[in-house]
This record gives sequence, structure tokens and C-alpha cells, in this order.
Amino acid sequence: MTRYLLLITHEPWDWSTASEETRDAFFAQHRAFSEHVAEHGREIASAALGDADTATTVRHADGQLVLTDGPFAETAEMIGGYYEVELPDLDAAVAAAALLPPSYTVEIRPVITLE
Repeated sequence: MTRYLLLITHEPWDWSTASEETRDAFFAQHRAFSEHVAEHGREIASAALGDADTATTVRHADGQLVLTDGPFAETAEMIGGYYEVELPDLDAAVAAAALLPPSYTVEIRPVITLE
């Protein structure tokens, strides 16, 4: 089994304006994802994240710590959440990601274990 982090990116939008049908579809797609993962491996952690405008970016510049409100890079999409899962292989992770809402872009990265 391999651990993967699935980063979910999407264009910002106001969830409070979503129709009941849209909300139901999103929840059904996330349930299908979780069921697929449970059938083929396990879910370790998951969470929705605050909007990009709530982020704080920390970086070093000229030996000083610099904090910036918001994301470091300007982008039309934002990281909106993640799943950390353990699955047999990348094919199973891709199959799981395909079950999430089609408005998402999902970046899959293997988790590296340091010894």
C-alpha cells in the first residue's frame, strides 16, 4: 500500500449560493470517493480548507521571516481541501480522484516516509 495526498483545487465560489441539487451532487461524489477508498485501502485524513484569502504565507527573505496575508502565488484556482489515503497503487488513487466533483482539479502526490 502507498500513501497518497490528493490536493483538491477549484475556482473560488460561494457555496451558500449553490442549489440543493448541486450540494447533493457534491456530497454524493465525495461519498462515492470515500466508499471507493474504503473498498481498496483506507482514508487517513481529510479536510476542507479555508478560502485562499484566509491563508498566511511564511517565507524567508534576506535572513528574515516574512509573513504575507493570502497565498504566495496569484492564481485563479485555490486549494480547497485534501484527502490523505492509503491505496494499492496510483491507478487506484486516480480511480478515486475521478469520483470527486468534475469541477475539481486533483493533484495526487505520494507521501514520502523519512526514516
